[in-house]
Amino acid sequence: MQDIIYKRVDSNEELDQIIELQKINIRTSISEDESKSEGFVTVHHDFEILKAMNGKCAHIIAKSGSKVIGYALCMLKEFKENIEVLKPMFQQIDKCLNKNKTYLVMGQICVDKAFRKRGVFRGMYDFMKQEMSSKYDMIITEVDEKNTRSLNAHYTVGFKLLYSYNSSQQDWALLVWDWN
Repeated sequence: MQDIIYKRVDSNEELDQIIELQKINIRTSISEDESKSEGFVTVHHDFEILKAMNGKCAHIIAKSGSKVIGYALCMLKEFKENIEVLKPMFQQIDKCLNKNKTYLVMGQICVDKAFRKRGVFRGMYDFMKQEMSSKYDMIITEVDEKNTRSLNAHYTVGFKLLYSYNSSQQDWALLVWDWN
């Protein structure tokens, strides 16, 4: 087994591999049983938005050899109008958060099934904190409350519940990891 490295995205090939991993793990591509046991991703990003987000703040990936085996998308608030399903999240952030706090949104995190339970999830978040904590006070994300695997993983890393809300017939947990 090759070592896992953590890095920032620096090629279109890596962006393409993120999209492929996303397609495999999007809720509509997996069974209900698998979504309960393994978790799922909700948002489908097209290449253009993924590349634009990466151009402003490069995404975090985990690689084994040349293969992307995990990703954590970095999303600045300037993209809050670009992805419809995430607009309510940004509205909640604006209501709940001290305006003096700087934050980065983790737009989605996913680990290849073959590499789960090996610390890759935590590894990407640790790398993200190492890379970003000098510029941002915190990282914020939201998780579908039905995605208990993801919720538990986020709490284990250090996230806390900021706010729960309902949007588009989904219950969301807005989570924050304060780095200060």
